[in-house]
Amino acid sequence: MTTASLNSVTLPAVDTTSIWRMRYEKFRTHRLAMVSLFFIILLTILCAMAYPFSLMMGIDANETNLLYRFQPPSAEHWLGTDDLGRDVLLRLLYGGQVSIAVGVVATFLTAIIGIAIGVTAGFVRGRVDDFLMRATDCMIALPLIPLLIVLGAIDLTKLGLSPEAATSPLFVFLRIVIIIALVDWTTMARIARAGAIQVRERDYVRSATVSGAGKPYNVFVHVLPNISTPLIVAATLTVGRIILLESTLSFLGFGIVPPTPTWGNMLTNAQQLIISAPELAVYPGLLIFATVMAVNFVGDGVRYAFDPRSESEGRSS
Repeated sequence: MTTASLNSVTLPAVDTTSIWRMRYEKFRTHRLAMVSLFFIILLTILCAMAYPFSLMMGIDANETNLLYRFQPPSAEHWLGTDDLGRDVLLRLLYGGQVSIAVGVVATFLTAIIGIAIGVTAGFVRGRVDDFLMRATDCMIALPLIPLLIVLGAIDLTKLGLSPEAATSPLFVFLRIVIIIALVDWTTMARIARAGAIQVRERDYVRSATVSGAGKPYNVFVHVLPNISTPLIVAATLTVGRIILLESTLSFLGFGIVPPTPTWGNMLTNAQQLIISAPELAVYPGLLIFATVMAVNFVGDGVRYAFDPRSESEGRSS
């Protein structure tokens, strides 16, 4: 073959699209997930703007005024006022900050605990695996809501903590996050363990071990990157469940305590006013429902984007 003919040969185009770009394009085809993601982003932005809104409107969300109880929606109070004359819209936005923050931070801690336990059990195996999985089974066997209530009802002042620190909003927030993370890590642990068991038997892991690579190297270089897909999907779905758990705890009186608003304790305050002012229960209840459903739809879209076997499912969504 001559040089001219070699130059005229057209090589096939190489697809250089990254795997993350392909997953993003696939996620975009899931219409419910895209709409839900837009809703979550919009809601997060609005909640983050609660303080600028309060400055612009000249209203303190926690300031009570009994002369303005149960005011209807107006130009000053867009969603009216509650039984203590506080602006409902601002309290919903501030409550959204707490509920969403609890969901995200607790999910992060839950993932750390669950992945650490699951990967250790699946990669080390033996007695370590047996002990960790039996501990996981014991945690799963415990009723979740009663366990959260018991942990939330512990009086930390009797453990040496000052009353001011025990009732501070930041400490109460961290307490709820830690309590939820300590009891809700089991799903992540089981997923991480199953993935670690599969990866540890792969040839490249065995080759790395024979070459002198230690267990920490194999875990961080080979195991975690290869089990990230199911863990990301599980973490996405966990956010909605934790938001619901926090709302349940606050509704039962064991979560974030007033005057700091959350959607859960706003429901608690409204339960005695369900006849005279039903909108005070409808607003936070609707936001909890919409947020949890939106997060679940986003999680379903992430699962579809990461799973190559779900091609037909996403097109029909």
